[in-house]
Amino acid sequence: MDPKYNVQAASYQANQARRLPISEAAPIYENLLTAFPTAAKYWTQYAEAQMAANDDEATKNIFSRCLMKCRHLPLWQTYINFIRRVNANNGQEGQDLIRKAFDFVISCVGDDITSGPVWLDYISFLKSSNQIVSLRKAYQKAFLTPNHHMDQLWSEYQSFENTYNKDLAKSLLAEFSHKFKGAKAAYWERRNVVKDIDFGMLAVPPTGSPREEGQWMAWKKLLAFDKENRQRIDIASCNKRIELAYEQCLMYLCHYPDMWYDYAMWLVKSGSMDAAVKVFERALKAVPESEMLRYAYADLEESRGEIKAAKKIYESLLGDGGTGTSPGLAQIQFLRFLRRTEGIEAARSYFLEARKSPNCTYNVYVAYANIALCHDKNMKLAHNVFEAGMKLFMHEPEYILEYLEHLIRLNDDMNARALFERALCSLPTEKSVEILNRFVKFEQTYGNLTSMLKVEQRKKEALSRIGGEEQPLSLESSLQDVVSRYSFRNLCPCSMKDLDHLTRQESLSRNKNRKVDSSSPVPTEAKPSVVPDSSVPVSTKVVYPATNQTTPTTAVVPNTVLQSQTPVAGNVQTTMALVGGDPKFDDILKTTPALVAFLTNMPQQVGGPTPDVDVVLSFVLQSDIPSNSTSRKRKANEWEVVKEVKHQPIFPVDVFKMRQLQKYHPTGSQTGSASCGSSSCSSGDYTVVTRNTI
Repeated sequence: MDPKYNVQAASYQANQARRLPISEAAPIYENLLTAFPTAAKYWTQYAEAQMAANDDEATKNIFSRCLMKCRHLPLWQTYINFIRRVNANNGQEGQDLIRKAFDFVISCVGDDITSGPVWLDYISFLKSSNQIVSLRKAYQKAFLTPNHHMDQLWSEYQSFENTYNKDLAKSLLAEFSHKFKGAKAAYWERRNVVKDIDFGMLAVPPTGSPREEGQWMAWKKLLAFDKENRQRIDIASCNKRIELAYEQCLMYLCHYPDMWYDYAMWLVKSGSMDAAVKVFERALKAVPESEMLRYAYADLEESRGEIKAAKKIYESLLGDGGTGTSPGLAQIQFLRFLRRTEGIEAARSYFLEARKSPNCTYNVYVAYANIALCHDKNMKLAHNVFEAGMKLFMHEPEYILEYLEHLIRLNDDMNARALFERALCSLPTEKSVEILNRFVKFEQTYGNLTSMLKVEQRKKEALSRIGGEEQPLSLESSLQDVVSRYSFRNLCPCSMKDLDHLTRQESLSRNKNRKVDSSSPVPTEAKPSVVPDSSVPVSTKVVYPATNQTTPTTAVVPNTVLQSQTPVAGNVQTTMALVGGDPKFDDILKTTPALVAFLTNMPQQVGGPTPDVDVVLSFVLQSDIPSNSTSRKRKANEWEVVKEVKHQPIFPVDVFKMRQLQKYHPTGSQTGSASCGSSSCSSGDYTVVTRNTI
């Protein structure tokens, strides 16, 4: 992340600026607000510092820069305080300006859940002006807006109506009482949604942290809640509330392209096309590197008939020099745009210009060839475009595959075969695998059995050379070849069980009888120093793991600390103690010679990659590891529970209780259902044999 988005450093600078005179603090604030242009708390602090210095012009300039992009209530309260202070002594004209400022604030942030203090200040101002009609309207709007002070506002409204006209108050209160209950219910639901939002965070580019993702989800929930309109208010008021939620969301998530796009698309759906255009313009300033937003903006302009504006957006994408996330994509999309809006000739002219650019990729050739074929119906031009591209991209398998698909689509099997041969002659074997795969499918559709078998054999020979040496096993025919040859889409000439069996057998055959590569950097000291005794019952059908596929990246030096001299049966003298010479593990090895044989034959490649799990499992399944019939019995001094069922139903023995009885009554007897002696306790119909000491 860019160092300018360091939140801790920004907080430290803001605290330092608070202690400095405004002449020294102003540059600090400007730097902070350049990095965090939607940080309402820094704008508020900056404005308050200018107000403290009595610099009204600088304060007005700050508010003009920040109010509309920071719908944060404390900032707007600071604005109201500034307007009231400036116009306090201007008579009626000043009062009118203050009222207009209140109306402006209420229209912009009046639907905020924390807007209660602003409503109370507005009502208090109207009371001082003795404007009854305006006061009644303000009250009715205030307590129907879900906010933290709506109970206080409702109570004051009841007192207000009862003071002037009790008959009118009775009808009005009866009418608005039901609406107030609905607003109150909406308030509680909205409060539960808003509580997860952190209104103090700063807008930084997304890093994928859980905190950022949590805030993204919280804002999504709030927007979804407002769109549901559970309060059942009119559409205009609901849209106004949703707009406020989007504006507040973008204060904190302005680096998230999806939030800008959602906002613009909601405005389009609401019929506010001009507002959506302004949102896209703001989005491109906030996230200038987002190609997605530019394409979406171009779509919007094109859809409403603003072709020149859309073309300007595409030209800005091309002006980046093709250095976007996908080189050549802007040229391809501009080709399509020109074909849609100006015709095929305009697209052709641009292609002739674009092919000279160093940023032109093979995708541009493919795109224009498809345009010529699908829209201009000019097969010759499409063929010429592909042939022109072959001079530049002959060594690009993807381009050759696109050319082949073009020929196959035209049912031109002769030229397709010729292109297959050209490609296989020019491409190295490593890059020709996909071409061969497509060649096999092509022959299955257009060729006969002889040509199919011939291409399959060429594919096998090519694959056998990729490993660096001939592998005779890979040249042999197998039933897998038949399955591959006679499958079609999701149809297969065998069951899934048979297919799984064939795949497994092919894997086992590929790894059978392989030896460690002589070029492996493993020294002889690192190889197992033990050969299992012939008397050890190891299966002769064992398929050993492919140790030449587990070549370590660095030479393995044997660690003598990890070796344990463990005597075993027969001629086996030593083995590797894989757990660092643990005596318990040594005891296990003494009693299980088959396990010794298994571990001895495992590849000792501790420095390289992990062997194939399937091969290791097959090795284990094929090993004849006998079950240990001579398992050790419990010693006499261990706990043994002997159940002697008589005439009562079986229930579990409480061993813990038996321990407590023996601990506190080592001799004698316990009156009740249990008695303890020197070595035994009896409980009911059960006899528990225990140790003398615990």
